[in-house]
Amino acid sequence: MKEFILEKLPLKEDIETKYVLKKLNEAHRALAELKGLVSNIPNEGILINTLGLQEAKDSSEIENIITTHDDLYKAELNLDGVKSVDAKEVQNYISALKKGYSLISKRNILSNNDIIQIQSELERNNAGFRKVPGTALKNAKTGEVVYTPPQDYETIHDLMSNLEQFINDDTLSAFDPIVKMAVIHYQFESIHPFYDGNGRTGRIINALYLVMKDLLNLPILYLSRHIIKNKAEYYNLLQEVRETGSWENWLIYIIEGVEQTSKQTITLIREIQSLMLEYKHLIRAKYKFYSQDLLNNLFQHPYTKIEFIERDLNVSRVTASNYLNKLSEGGILVKHKLGTANYYINHKLYEILTRQHL
Repeated sequence: MKEFILEKLPLKEDIETKYVLKKLNEAHRALAELKGLVSNIPNEGILINTLGLQEAKDSSEIENIITTHDDLYKAELNLDGVKSVDAKEVQNYISALKKGYSLISKRNILSNNDIIQIQSELERNNAGFRKVPGTALKNAKTGEVVYTPPQDYETIHDLMSNLEQFINDDTLSAFDPIVKMAVIHYQFESIHPFYDGNGRTGRIINALYLVMKDLLNLPILYLSRHIIKNKAEYYNLLQEVRETGSWENWLIYIIEGVEQTSKQTITLIREIQSLMLEYKHLIRAKYKFYSQDLLNNLFQHPYTKIEFIERDLNVSRVTASNYLNKLSEGGILVKHKLGTANYYINHKLYEILTRQHL
């Protein structure tokens, strides 16, 4: 079998076929609607936290890191008695996503140093780009080597420098940003620059790139749910590009993922908005301690605790405890005990977030 040589970008051929261009129109319409909807949410932390955690869970599941929503939200509470290793991995993902968003917000570029920082936050190591040969991508069932990425550090570094330039210099390619995102994702996964965390880092780059191109204001368009549903196809299409140089199927897969995921996220955000409005009227009518900060806390943390209320509302522990207990007595929250600590679940929000928006 002839050794595969990964070519540098930009691509020499025009890959935007008529079918690709037609599908792009539909994806852009859905993305624009999502962007407009997000601008109406008063606190961006609500969406980054709630939707980011969902993406972290789904993206990690692609790598066979499986956790329940319950374990995931408990891990965020950082209470004694929560020991889920997989949930901690997922927490690292949301931390890496936020780190990446912070980095691109400053300069609107994504450098290799930024990508290394994102992967470091994800994997909690400082290994950087691969320096030791031996990495190969294998079929999970048969153990057969499917693809061997570049092996030596110099080649990896050279290809990543080229990718960095392609990401940030729009004069190199006139492709539509969604097409360019699909090319970037293919190239990054084919370089496979890290020992671990390549898939999850690549999916974070997707979300950040859409923000950089002003297609979204927040990195909340996540393709992991789409990939989970079509996991074998995802890997097969990546390999198809390597083996045949045919891009159309891969591009359509990503473009349809953007469109479908945008529509799912729109549905999800509208449900969250509706519930926020319901709770706003309910808490304001029944409790003198209503505030927007309180409402934001209850939606930023599906599972909350006294310390979160103390911090976010700048109130005493006694006051925070009083607020949460009254809300649980009124059925707005559900109170649970773990060890010696209490935590409080926004059960209606939990139901929205754990329902499959397919």
